Amino acid sequence: MLNIKIKYFHENLERVAKITKGNWIDLRAAADITLKAGEFKLIPLGIAMELPRGYEAHVVPRSSTFKNYGVIQVNHQGVIDGPDRETGEGGYCGNDDQWFMPVYALRDTEIHFNDRICQFRIMEQQPQITFEEVTELTGPNRGGHGSTGTK
Repeated sequence: MLNIKIKYFHENLERVAKITKGNWIDLRAAADITLKAGEFKLIPLGIAMELPRGYEAHVVPRSSTFKNYGVIQVNHQGVIDGPDRETGEGGYCGNDDQWFMPVYALRDTEIHFNDRICQFRIMEQQPQITFEEVTELTGPNRGGHGSTGTK
């Protein structure tokens, strides 16, 4: 089991809930935010984490975020870098490295302190890879069309 240090920037922010394996973890807005249609803002999430070496966090909207608030996450998926698996260097895991969700409003909206606005999960960083250029691949040919193989 991974142990992850978490810092809260607000005493009244609801704490991250313990989850079972495989679930996404909800994050909350750490400020009251008012947006007009067409506006961009960074929503503070009120936390910083010291991710373990070789791990990163993927932050995405909750399934109800657009319906409830009329905002989209402009980077579609945020990646919070942890320390490099090989060197242990880098990462966004310092004392003042608060997480944010960048959003664009498609309608006038309000997001309130402690509203569940996005979710995250911890993932292993991609291992080092190399690419080998070939003229042919040997796997099954599905015709180049998604999972159905039909046009």
